[in-house]
Amino acid sequence: MPKVLIVDDDATMLRLMSTLLPFEGFEVAVSSDPGTTLDAARAARPDVFLVDLYLQGGSGLDVVRALRADSQFIATPIVMISGEDREEDARRAGANVFLLKPFMPDQLISALKALVP
Repeated sequence: MPKVLIVDDDATMLRLMSTLLPFEGFEVAVSSDPGTTLDAARAARPDVFLVDLYLQGGSGLDVVRALRADSQFIATPIVMISGEDREEDARRAGANVFLLKPFMPDQLISALKALVP
């Protein structure tokens, strides 16, 4: 079962994704603190990341850059989500896919399954 590390500080979004993704065949790990995301990633060893753009205490763009700078995660797929259209910034930082909120769950599932067949 592929593992998704969700990096988000919104408790509702974390609950929703932690409930939905296992039904779609994904194991879920979470990190709500951008300052500890690399440690969480090393512990979880995810197959794909789901990163919110705006995080309390940091930026999702900085998280993506840090993941891309780490040799362990340089090639791990990243989906970035945001309520603001920052797709160009997300891709420049290293995200593979950008989803604009609100999105349908099917869009997220399709993106994740395309990145982690």
